[in-house]
Amino acid sequence: MSDPILIARNRSTQCFLLPQLVNRHGLITGATGSGKTVTLQTMAEGLSRTGVPVFLADVKGDLTGMSQTGKLSDKMAAVLKERGLDTPAFAASPVTLWDVFGEQGHPVRATVSDMGPLLLARMLNLNDTQAGVLNLVFKIADDNGLLLLDLKDLRAMLQHVGENAKDYTSEYGNISAASVGAIQRGLLQIDEQGGNRFFGEPMLDIHDFMQTDGNGHGLVNILAADKLMNSPRLYATFLLWMLSELFEQLPEVGDLDKPKLVFFFDEAHLLFNEAPKALVERIELVVRLVRSKGVGVYFVTQNPLDIPDSVLGQLGNRVQHVLRAFTPRDQKAVAATAQTMRPKKGLDIEAAITELAVGEALVSLLDEKGRPGETERVFVLPPGSQLGPITPEQRKLLMAESLLAGVYEKTVDRESAYEKIKGRAPAMDEHAVSQARQSMQTASTPADNGVMGQVSELLFGSTGPRGGRHDGVAQLVVRSAVRTVGSAIGREIVRGVLGGLLGGGRRR
Repeated sequence: MSDPILIARNRSTQCFLLPQLVNRHGLITGATGSGKTVTLQTMAEGLSRTGVPVFLADVKGDLTGMSQTGKLSDKMAAVLKERGLDTPAFAASPVTLWDVFGEQGHPVRATVSDMGPLLLARMLNLNDTQAGVLNLVFKIADDNGLLLLDLKDLRAMLQHVGENAKDYTSEYGNISAASVGAIQRGLLQIDEQGGNRFFGEPMLDIHDFMQTDGNGHGLVNILAADKLMNSPRLYATFLLWMLSELFEQLPEVGDLDKPKLVFFFDEAHLLFNEAPKALVERIELVVRLVRSKGVGVYFVTQNPLDIPDSVLGQLGNRVQHVLRAFTPRDQKAVAATAQTMRPKKGLDIEAAITELAVGEALVSLLDEKGRPGETERVFVLPPGSQLGPITPEQRKLLMAESLLAGVYEKTVDRESAYEKIKGRAPAMDEHAVSQARQSMQTASTPADNGVMGQVSELLFGSTGPRGGRHDGVAQLVVRSAVRTVGSAIGREIVRGVLGGLLGGGRRR
């Protein structure tokens, strides 16, 4: 059994996070400047020392200091003395840096197929009609064995479907040109925000997050999210995709002595803002079930009301920093928060929430039996690593010495939907039919144009008086064969849409 992790205390009470119950999830809330980032760093550092890898998004750019040994400043020494806290054991944590844009860390990529239509529709802010068309485009790609790996594949597929909408309407339903155009415009915006760097290969192997160093300390995976936060939908969708990847790929393990990975979701309100009910239900389901995969999920946000009740009810470990009660909504949040925390005799939780100092918090952690502990008013311990960001030189050195250096840096562009649609693949079958038709027409003489002409039209089709094409037996056979092969391949195309919850498959 792993040792408990001390995260907060006062002169008479200590608050321990139990490693075996970390996968019961948690919540860190508080106003801006209340100390959430330090709490996040202290918690991640303690988990790492216990051998638990963690993933966290560095929204403000100051969590990279975890890679460096901290030091005692005059200000910290004064605060520790005032609060009766011991000086921390200063030490660095093993850190790997990641960046969707590949600038401040190792690149993080996903394929379009793996992201799936549900999350893409969320990212592009599509309405129901447009999301339906996007689903049809994915279905058509599957049925024709066309891999959607990057944005140029999806754009080519959208253009192809838009130009041939009439051919697909009878089998797949109406495909609105306006909806195709709206999706294309959405992709252009994502492209301008840097999404083209996110979609492609090599795709992230989620197991690279779950490593330990030579001392048995868990790897601290830090995602540079300061630039990513300029595209909040891309940020939220990306983190949700990673959570779904964890759910998909990890086996069932039940309750462990300590989790395989702890996933911190900062600025969690972005995940639920204007999210459709179906997506919120899927998030709730994934959060509930991913516990049995040995993964703990911790939401970090300013206001507890940012989290839907269905998700909030699954978060057993709570750290509540100060909340401001300047508006009716703030006052409602204070009252609601106080009601959801286990009371302690002599502690007015509702009053305390608005009185807490920076670095002070109301903490309720699960006990050995999985019950919420009594709420304690305590001070969060300072981390042993550096507070604040590292220098560009330190970042460069950290990336160069990483075990993953060079693994994800080079983009791979293999044959996929874009290349096939542009004519370097199955389209050659139709071309062969056309050549054969021309050969037979040339071979026929004027005397047998009547009979042979009819045979030619039957086999290879004909052109109507207004230029319309009518398929013959040969075209129908070829298309049937291509469709059969395409369907077989399509069933194996990698598609991660919140795990198997939506019926998606994963290529083995």
